[in-house]
Formats: sequence, C-alpha cells, structure tokens
Amino acid sequence: MPWSVRASARPETVTHLSPCSALTPFIHQTNPSRVIFGPGSLSQFPDELQRLGLRRALVLSTPEQRYSAERVAALLGDRAAGIFPQAVMHVPIETARPARDEARRLGADCAVAIGGGSTIGLGKAIALESGLPIVAIPTTYAGSEMTPIYGLTEDGLKKTGHDPRVLPRTVIYDPELSATLPMSITVTSAFNAIAHAAEGLYAHDGNPIVALMAEEGIRASAAALAPLKTDPGNLDARSDALYGAWLCGSVLGQVSMGLHHKLCHTLGGSFNLPHAEVHTIILPHALA
Repeated sequence: MPWSVRASARPETVTHLSPCSALTPFIHQTNPSRVIFGPGSLSQFPDELQRLGLRRALVLSTPEQRYSAERVAALLGDRAAGIFPQAVMHVPIETARPARDEARRLGADCAVAIGGGSTIGLGKAIALESGLPIVAIPTTYAGSEMTPIYGLTEDGLKKTGHDPRVLPRTVIYDPELSATLPMSITVTSAFNAIAHAAEGLYAHDGNPIVALMAEEGIRASAAALAPLKTDPGNLDARSDALYGAWLCGSVLGQVSMGLHHKLCHTLGGSFNLPHAEVHTIILPHALA
C-alpha cells in the first residue's frame, strides 16, 4: 500500500498523510463538476439552470421530502416540468423505470435531485438511459453527487457501475437545507462520508492528491459532529459536514471501490438495509 495515515487519539485530528516510500509516478484525473457552496446558495439555483441553458426540469425527491421538491419547483416557476417524489433506497428498477418514463412524457431536459443518496441515485438512473443532465442539491452527507458511480437494484441484487453521464453538472451545497436533519441520520450520514475517504486511503489506484482530499474530508466530517450534538442547527458545523461530504465523495469518485463498499452494497441491496447505517456498522470492521 503506497500511502499511510497516522491518526491521533482524538478523532477530529488526523495528521498529515505520508508516503511509505519515495514518491512514485501516478495518474490523477479530476471529475468535471461545478460546485456552489454556502448558506442560502439555493437562491442561486434558478440562475444556475439558466446558465446551463436548461428549460424543463423534472424535480426528484423521496415522498418524505416532497415539500423540498415543491419549494425547488416554485423557485423555477414555469421551468419546472413536474415533480417525481418517489425516490427510495437502493434505486430499485421498479422506481427507475417510471421515473424515466415520466421524464420522457414531460419532455424534461434535466433532472433536479434534492435530497440524499436515494434521490440523487434516481437522477443518475434517468441520466444513464437518457443522457439528461443532473443538478444535485444534497440535504445529507451521502456524497453521491460527486461521483460518476451509479447503482440499480433488480431482483434483490444491487449492481453498480461507472458512467460519466451520471455525474451531476452542478452541485448546490446549502447548509441551511440540512439544518433540520435528525441527529440519528446526521451521524450515520457523516460516517458514510468518512467511509468514502477511508477507501481512498487504501485504494490500489489512489494517489497523494486523493489522499490529501481524504484526510481533509475525514477531519471536517469528524469535527462537525461534536458541535452538532449540542446544537443540531449550528450552520458552521453543518457547513463543515457538507464540506467534508464534498471532499469524501470526490475521493470515491476518483478511486476504485474496495472491501468496504463491496460489502455494504451487497448487504444493502440484498436485504434492503438502510445505506448510511450499514456503512457506519461495517466501517470499523473493514478498516480492521
């Protein structure tokens, strides 16, 4: 393994990554995506859609986040082609097909995914078949918005793959949208993010640039949790958590998935287990 990490006893401080040997040649490719970051950045969404030249957006969400989808559609006015609030865990093909049909029926020229990994995953399922661009508005720390990785579940088997078509064109990170995220989901979602970065540290195709991003992503994600425990609405800490999720997701988008993610995708897809919780439970065992 070409890289190592030295962690202190305090989880929020991870010391600098160092090579085990002299720096060796490597290849680094950055995925092309645009990020708009900061409290209140959702207000920039209509202008961003105009910049991209998109006119008919299908807004995606889970049933529980329909209100958020309606808020986004209201911001767009007549540029909102419709709302599809039926995203569920692990993107079952039974949900992906109707979503694709609805995008086609409405003549949508993009998919706007507001929510966590389930909703962004549904946007990717649409893009995979149709090539429609995605704009992602994450409300959790899943990190899927920063990767060209997609997953679909059919007959109890979750299949994953890479395709540049599923990488969102723009990602809007607005910490205000995650301010009411329950702490039970906040913690497991943050550990899900940390798992992305951890895999980057032992990936066979990792490199020192990815390692730096992984180190900083783990630090920011861990540092956010203590203040959120006492003040779940702390926007500075929510910003740290989203920043960490961005970096950790970027790491996963640039390296091969390994032991941890293969285990989690197999268990989650086969038994319909909640994604972030499975990552949280498996992570210490995979690292050991």
